[in-house]
Amino acid sequence: MRYLLILLFIGLGFFGNAQEVERNGKTYIVKKGKIMHDGNDVTSTFSLEEQATIKRDFSKLANDLKKKEKAEKRRKKIEKDQKRAENKQKKAEKELKRKKKAEKSFSNAQKKFKKKQEKFQKLETKGKLSPEEYKKWDKKLEKLKTNISKTEKKLKRS
Repeated sequence: MRYLLILLFIGLGFFGNAQEVERNGKTYIVKKGKIMHDGNDVTSTFSLEEQATIKRDFSKLANDLKKKEKAEKRRKKIEKDQKRAENKQKKAEKELKRKKKAEKSFSNAQKKFKKKQEKFQKLETKGKLSPEEYKKWDKKLEKLKTNISKTEKKLKRS
């Protein structure tokens, strides 16, 4: 921000001085095709060649100023585009992170369900489940299934 202000003041300084042309130790100001010195029109005191030279010097200064302003605008545009690209990249990285997290959650939910289901089947085949335990296991497995479906939806959204 500080550098932008400095550049702005330098640009204004160039702009303010762009109308001034120095020749033979004197400073002349070109306004609307007239050459002024100390607020007086001195155009007629110069030969046509000198007038052309002073006006050409003025044009050169004005063109240099325009080039500097264009370069500054390009630099600002490049900075803006770069910032936009950085934000886009950050957003993409965030989205990738979210997707990986969703995949991991889905995978963990499936593993947990599979593990509990195997344990339930072992207990069931051994005949060690009472009707109450059977209902508890049924609720557990149902809850794990819902968890799988929730994580699957999150995975599809990301």
